[in-house]
Amino acid sequence: MEQSILPEIKKAAKKSLKARENELASTNKQLEILNGGPFAEGELPYFKDKIAEIGHAPLRPRKLEILQINVGYMCNQVCEHCHVDAGPDRKEIMTRETMELCLEVIRNTGAHTLDLTGGAPEMNPNFRWFVEEAAKAGIQDFIVRSNLTIIRANKKYYDLPDFFKKHNVHVVSSMPHYTRGKTDKQRGDGVFDKSIKALQELNAVGYGMPDSSLRLDLVYNPSGAFLPGDQEAMERDFKKALKEDFDIDFHSLFAITNLPISRFLDYLIASDNYEDYMYALVDAYNPSAVANVMCTNTISVSWDGWLYDCDFNQMLDLKVGSKVKHIKDYNEDILNDRNIVISQHCYGCTAGAGSSCQGTVA
Repeated sequence: MEQSILPEIKKAAKKSLKARENELASTNKQLEILNGGPFAEGELPYFKDKIAEIGHAPLRPRKLEILQINVGYMCNQVCEHCHVDAGPDRKEIMTRETMELCLEVIRNTGAHTLDLTGGAPEMNPNFRWFVEEAAKAGIQDFIVRSNLTIIRANKKYYDLPDFFKKHNVHVVSSMPHYTRGKTDKQRGDGVFDKSIKALQELNAVGYGMPDSSLRLDLVYNPSGAFLPGDQEAMERDFKKALKEDFDIDFHSLFAITNLPISRFLDYLIASDNYEDYMYALVDAYNPSAVANVMCTNTISVSWDGWLYDCDFNQMLDLKVGSKVKHIKDYNEDILNDRNIVISQHCYGCTAGAGSSCQGTVA
């Protein structure tokens, strides 16, 4: 059924779930699905019960290391797997007022990594101002998650490689595969060629070169209803292919499991793969990955300032289990004394070698 349904999915995916008024645009509907089916029927164990077996329930945070800020859901792409449900039709954008609140936290937090994401974060009209101000805060690792094609989307973005270099930004870029077919299948026609051009331009200013301090990392997401392979082996394949075919260099490849939420959940259901995928995630559960999942050292901030344990919880509107729930009330000590909010999508971060925004965790 998966092959026959793909054309319909692809046609529909030109708009976000929200714009299509798809029932999965409702986070309550997504959570109903995640908590139902084989879990409600007792065929699969709830995640909370699985981690209780190894003494990790409730899941608690460790020392805060990463402050991840989503500056808006607007994007120049509409990718099939997108857990943010981002796209050109999404108008949720972080205001400068909320950015000011974030900057205050950045200056005072114990986090050593600032991670800006979207959508395409570069499309926020205050993005450059925010980067310039945040760069002054002395964060050790300043990440911007770029879809690459934004660099070639419009001439106003053409200087982004130089802008990133000026502020010593660590660029983490989406690159589903080193072949045109698999990349365009997941992200849209023409994405591969634009991504290659953007990577070459980043290389030209020093990003990704073997001895360069300008870090350029790529992110791989599987293009279908399967889990990623071995991260180190894929990195070798990516480096060999991109160097031989396009003379492109990069530092590391992060393999990230697609979580069963938002547009990937829609794909799983439409292609009749949802239950099989959930069984695969549970079967691949790795207890040694639990202690290092990203929610234990990260706070995620939404475009409107609400606080979440991770970016995935943000997309399910599962706010932190703390009396401090908004950036305006930020208090690290209070936030550190909380239980992390979990659901069945969390199996995605503990499958195999584990998965986080920084790649594998186990």
